[in-house]
Amino acid sequence: MVEHILAALATFIVGVIASGGYCGLALLMAIESACVPLPSEIIMPFAGYLVSTGRFDLYLAATAGAIGCNLGSVVAYEIGKRGGRPAAERWGRYLLIGPGELDAADRFFERFGAPAVLIGRLLPLIRSFIAFPAGVARMRLLPFHAYTFIGSWPWCFGLAWVGMKLGARWDSDPRIKAAFHRADLGIAVVLVLLVAVFVRHRMRGLKRTER
Repeated sequence: MVEHILAALATFIVGVIASGGYCGLALLMAIESACVPLPSEIIMPFAGYLVSTGRFDLYLAATAGAIGCNLGSVVAYEIGKRGGRPAAERWGRYLLIGPGELDAADRFFERFGAPAVLIGRLLPLIRSFIAFPAGVARMRLLPFHAYTFIGSWPWCFGLAWVGMKLGARWDSDPRIKAAFHRADLGIAVVLVLLVAVFVRHRMRGLKRTER
């Protein structure tokens, strides 16, 4: 069951990127930046693998990913701008985004101001939610998009670079393939446990806010 779920997710991501090219990559990163649980930590390494096969260019892949981050961030930005914190909490619950995540993004934005959008894009947790407080604060669109792109590009580049290096050594170094094969079950179990804890934590947080 676990292997089928992971295989289906991987097949979906690879299929979108392989068939849509850079546009497919941008679309997936836009979905991730719109706070939908489709992590960039999976998307960009697959793009990096295609770099190792010659299908993609590393710099263009990172650029496409960063453009996708900009497009997806507009959704969260507009929710924050038009509806404020209540709208973010209302719609965020459908994506298991609780007040805790929004509070962290709010505090981060209050501390650093507009540059928080740039800095936050380099941080694994904050990066997914930083557009909400930017929208609530009605940050000007030009610096918002500039900071989002500049902050997202190194993140996308780094993940794609890792995927490229692993992809280049996948066939040339049998030890990597053997290590991944031995670790398949353990990785799958850990992923399932993390997802279960993640969902349970988010559901508890949402239930507390409803009381």
